[in-house]
Amino acid sequence: MRTNAENILFLDIETVPQYKCLNDVPANIRDLWTKKMSAVIKPDEDAEQTYQRAGIWAEFGKIVCISAGFIHKKHDKYIFRIKSFYGDDEEKLLSEFNENLMKFSEINRHDIRLCAHNGKEFDFPYIARRMLINRVKLPKVLNVGGKKPWEVPFLDTMELWRFGDYKNYTSLNLMAALFNIQSPKDDIDGSMVADVYYSQKDIERIARYCEKDVLTVALLYLRLNETDLDLEVTGNQ
Repeated sequence: MRTNAENILFLDIETVPQYKCLNDVPANIRDLWTKKMSAVIKPDEDAEQTYQRAGIWAEFGKIVCISAGFIHKKHDKYIFRIKSFYGDDEEKLLSEFNENLMKFSEINRHDIRLCAHNGKEFDFPYIARRMLINRVKLPKVLNVGGKKPWEVPFLDTMELWRFGDYKNYTSLNLMAALFNIQSPKDDIDGSMVADVYYSQKDIERIARYCEKDVLTVALLYLRLNETDLDLEVTGNQ
């Protein structure tokens, strides 16, 4: 059964290492990081260099931005509303996101679904883990422990593209190009987020980039479901 697009919250997150450099990491966590990386470190790398990728892991990274958008029909127009939650205080942005997630559920009056690109492997579990670490109550839509696969309310544009082929990874940027959707990577990409956050201290730039990803995910989802809607975008930017 095809999901009503107006019941979906499209989202994307941006993450960075919890600290600017490995030397700033508390000694016990630093030792655990070094141990974790010992099996995968490249011959020409050291622990400091690998730490620049720590944002990939929820145990060693943190969320600095969550952007979320939904499709709303008003008269004969389809409006895509985007809102971003970002800043240095991860607990605050997670709490604010959680509050808005509950409001979306109440307004929608249906079981909502979350959609992201590679969301099942990254965005959804990352948000859930960081909420638990920050003592933010898990919302129903993310609390999927013990649920059967068909009961989990997650949609993933990368999974939709796989058609059962689980050995394949296709980036959001590549899929945007394939479907003639404007690239969300026209300013920065994920590999640059930590530098923009720690060195340039430009969180607004990260939020703009994150919102572009969310819009791309929504447009891609519609194309993968053979649905064309002329979306009018409103939101933070």
